[in-house]
Amino acid sequence: MSVSVLFHFAFDPASRAARLALGEAKVAFEENAVKPWEPDCPVGGLNPSGMTPVLQTTANSRVLTVCEQSAILGWLEDRTKEAFLLPTDPFERAETRRLVGWFDRRFTDEVDAVLLHERMEKPLLRLGPPEARALRAGREALKHHLQMMERLLGERDWLAGRRMSQADLVAAAHLSVLDYFSEIGWANYPGLKTWYMKLKSRPCFRTLLSDRFPGVAPAAHYTDLDF
Repeated sequence: MSVSVLFHFAFDPASRAARLALGEAKVAFEENAVKPWEPDCPVGGLNPSGMTPVLQTTANSRVLTVCEQSAILGWLEDRTKEAFLLPTDPFERAETRRLVGWFDRRFTDEVDAVLLHERMEKPLLRLGPPEARALRAGREALKHHLQMMERLLGERDWLAGRRMSQADLVAAAHLSVLDYFSEIGWANYPGLKTWYMKLKSRPCFRTLLSDRFPGVAPAAHYTDLDF
């Protein structure tokens, strides 16, 4: 295999984080968009968990299969002797890991598992219309997370400190999916909005802005870099 291939689902936040990180690292890769819920999805034969993203690449003339967000981010970090998306400062390094864990667990459990289930998974799996009570609960949880991010960005240049890190890309991956579905009231979070505009303007973000969910148009500002 001469070209790296990323198996991903376009509206999976972990897949988006991998795409952003690969883009930042300037790793050339082909995208293989998959549907993980379908029984013939090729990811099932690559990753025992069946979860996206999965990167297939070559290392020392051998095919290397790197499964899921954490391993892909770690692989990118291991490719160079210099810090890539993990800061060298011990505090910022620890804070980056804390925030990545926060999004992988609490944000996923409290926000994505509710809002993205109602707005995205139900239409895909034909599970019926969104439930108003669930949407209210998910939006209330989202508000608390956005307030936390706004506080952090009032004290720092980036989420974990002075430089962009894994935490910023992982957070942006989650928020970008929710933003597609018009779930973020940016006017209430000016610091967060400025941070997101900086990330949204980076070249690695371009492919995300071209993603389209079947039957749902993106928020009017979704592709606007200066919204």
